[in-house]
Amino acid sequence: MALLIRNGRVLTLDGHAGPSGPRRGNDLAHLGALDGADVLIDGAQIRAIGHGLKAPEGADVIEAAGRVVMPAFTDCHTHACWAGDRLDEWEMKKRGATYLELLQAGGGIMSTVRAVREASRQELCAGLLDRLDAMLGEGTTTVEVKSGYGLSTDDELKMLGAITDAAKSWSGTLIPTACIGHAIDGEHASFVERTIDETLSAVSEAFPGITLDAYCEQGAWSLDDCLRLFERGQELGHPFRIHADQFNSLGMIPAAIHLGAHSVDHLEASRPDELRALAESGTFGVMLPCSGFHVDGRYADGRAFVDAGGALAIATNCNPGSAPCWSMPMAIALACRELGLTAAEAIGASTVNGAQLLGLDDRGTLSPGARADVVVLRHRDERSLGYDFGGRAVASVVCGGQVVL
Repeated sequence: MALLIRNGRVLTLDGHAGPSGPRRGNDLAHLGALDGADVLIDGAQIRAIGHGLKAPEGADVIEAAGRVVMPAFTDCHTHACWAGDRLDEWEMKKRGATYLELLQAGGGIMSTVRAVREASRQELCAGLLDRLDAMLGEGTTTVEVKSGYGLSTDDELKMLGAITDAAKSWSGTLIPTACIGHAIDGEHASFVERTIDETLSAVSEAFPGITLDAYCEQGAWSLDDCLRLFERGQELGHPFRIHADQFNSLGMIPAAIHLGAHSVDHLEASRPDELRALAESGTFGVMLPCSGFHVDGRYADGRAFVDAGGALAIATNCNPGSAPCWSMPMAIALACRELGLTAAEAIGASTVNGAQLLGLDDRGTLSPGARADVVVLRHRDERSLGYDFGGRAVASVVCGGQVVL
């Protein structure tokens, strides 16, 4: 089925660096805008972009009327598969409860772990699909989803199974990540060893080549334990990403660069010299401003990272504890206010760079042959995407060539 999106301000994001590869430095803000342009879609792919394109007989037409037409968002860091909620804990925090008091009351990540362990694979899948549909309504068609709330071999496999199930029935694209180093289960004295020896082996057998992840932070996985996990994972053929420098800088950035991590995510507490080294490396930096908004008002230095030439992606970090948000437009609005990005840079970081991080060369730009994941904004000026917040930014969503909103 053909579809013509007509008379839009089309942001191709073709980039000065060419059709593939992450956008760095000045290229991040290059949107390749074409005013009064059309996008012709044939099946699941973009066929042509230009002025005065003709719709084939029987084609559907979306009249953009000068509004922004751009690639759909890629949310490259989420924990969107979970059970239960953290509302009681959040109210306690608002009333002044300390982190230790929350833990003593059964709160924190282990409350979500307990809920996930009690939930069935089918229940986890259903909850995830609900959130994915909400993301789709905000213009996100590609989502990375991590495990990490099981913290046992069976429950991590259950989570990854639920993510795989959801991927089969959702109209967008899901990329699973095995975040088996998300936290420490204090009830098991040999938890790290069990995770590396048992859980990693089981995940590797069931999901060969899946990306691994861990949370390097005080009270979570230590630097040395993360490196043990990743080195063993690399032996089994697994790439890896890492949560690091959210609250404390523990030296993970240079280690991650040395081992060839795909990304280092968070970066709020990164030292300037290490952030610069990350920018100069082949490893992505992923910044998660929704966490700073919800938790403690601390944000990574996106301006310094981009100016140093870093490959930057931004994401929602959608999760029940530190970032209960599934809106990439909200992440963009925060990135403009708190990370020091321009709207154009935030758009590049939330589309083409997120797709490149996930190894998806067929999306994140609007070009002939690309997957037809396209959004039409309500705005005629893309800067409004960073300026406005809290409202519906997206008028229409096309996912794999199908109009879903």
